[in-house]
Amino acid sequence: MAKKESLKSLNPLNNWITVLMLTVILGLAPLLPEPHLWGKLRWVAGGAVGMKLMDWGDLLFHGFPWVLLIRLTIIELRMKLKTVKAEL
Repeated sequence: MAKKESLKSLNPLNNWITVLMLTVILGLAPLLPEPHLWGKLRWVAGGAVGMKLMDWGDLLFHGFPWVLLIRLTIIELRMKLKTVKAEL
C-alpha cells in the first residue's frame, strides 16, 4: 500500500490539491461576468455557430481541469468500493 501511495504522490494529475487548484484557477477563470467554461458550454449547446479553432481550444483549456477532477473522483470512489468489497 505504501508503494501505491508513493507512486500516487509522484503524479500531479493524481494529487487532489493540484487538481483542485487547476479547477479553481483555470476551470473557473475569469469569474466575472461569468466563468469562461460556462459561456463556451452554452455556446456549444446552442449549436456552436461561429466557433473557431481558438474557441474550441479555449473550451479544452478551461474544461480539462474539470475532466481531471471527475477522473480523480471516479478513481477514488472505485478504490473505496474495492476496499469495502474486500472487507466483506
